[in-house]
Amino acid sequence: MVNQYYMSKILIIEDEASIRRVLTKILTEENDTYQVEEAEDGSIGYEKIAQNDYDLVLCDIKMPKMDGVELLQAVKKFKPEIPIAMISGHGDMETAIQTMRLGAFDYISKPPDLNRLLNTVRNALDKKQLVVENKILKKIVSKNYDMIGESDAINHIKVMVEKVAKTEARVLITGPNGTGKELVAHQLHEKSERSNFPLIEVNCAAIPSELIESELFGHVKGAFTSAIKDRAGKFEAADKGTLFLDEIGDMSLSAQAKVLRALQENVVTRVGADKDIKVDVRVIAATNKDLKKEIEKGRFREDLYHRLAVILIKVPGLNERRDDIPLLIEHFTEKIAAEQGIAPKSFSDDAIKLLQEYDWTGNIRELRNIVERLIILSGNEISVSDIHLFASK
Repeated sequence: MVNQYYMSKILIIEDEASIRRVLTKILTEENDTYQVEEAEDGSIGYEKIAQNDYDLVLCDIKMPKMDGVELLQAVKKFKPEIPIAMISGHGDMETAIQTMRLGAFDYISKPPDLNRLLNTVRNALDKKQLVVENKILKKIVSKNYDMIGESDAINHIKVMVEKVAKTEARVLITGPNGTGKELVAHQLHEKSERSNFPLIEVNCAAIPSELIESELFGHVKGAFTSAIKDRAGKFEAADKGTLFLDEIGDMSLSAQAKVLRALQENVVTRVGADKDIKVDVRVIAATNKDLKKEIEKGRFREDLYHRLAVILIKVPGLNERRDDIPLLIEHFTEKIAAEQGIAPKSFSDDAIKLLQEYDWTGNIRELRNIVERLIILSGNEISVSDIHLFASK
């Protein structure tokens, strides 16, 4: 529900002064947190929207200078999150319904029915608040997937991501375990035109080979013993968004063949069904294996490799980017301290230098674990002796 202490800004765009007065009176008497402004035509309304942040716009359809349909289409291009409810006269009902297809939140008939008006306003404001909250949460989640580092290797990946993200090109991310391949996948999705749709992750190594096809493509009731009802797969769940196939080198050859078909034809078939389902999915894959060697051994399809590896991004091991270790330590220290609810601790210069000399076979994942152990077990400043005591390699 809308926070009762938050002033909701509502703009009424209506060329009939009497209707503007009635709507303003109804809204301000209903809720003293509604801050209502008025505009007497579409052109003035458009300028107000461009210069201010409104939580809701009530807009007449027939107006001079700029009608409601034109305003709706224009505003949706640069402020799509604002709910716009259309005000329609009796002869405008067909147009009002058409505006719903153009993105209008709702329409209200003249003269306005009190209950219908207030319900529309409450629902629109609730939706706007949810949109705002989702954006905040998305930023928080996105921050968890930042690529930390300024080494040449990481800066090269950042440049690649910026170039590739807004395209539809498939990407194959390679690198050892624990290097942060999933961070690259999240960045590619967040910076893409698909970012408002889901990113669905599938760890191909964690799913038994006999279940991977059901997981990816879904199944129908009775397809196998435990299939007690129809179930959509990850390809369907990722429709309009991105499907991240992690550890794709561990996928069975049978599943590989079906993934290849999905990429070629943009269709999937649920296990046990014969009906094709259209999907619009961008696939990003990752692996810690050398897929060319897997192809030579007959464990990975060469045609699927070429479908997936339109763009190749190699994530280096931590030993190849030791200059980033101080930044990573600082990042993990702040993050872990927040998670543990304690004050951030510092590392001495000698302690950081010692950690830069370690052989990081477990890469960033191993570094994070050691930083967490040191934060929990050491004093306010983490020293070389703390490392020897709690994190000796």
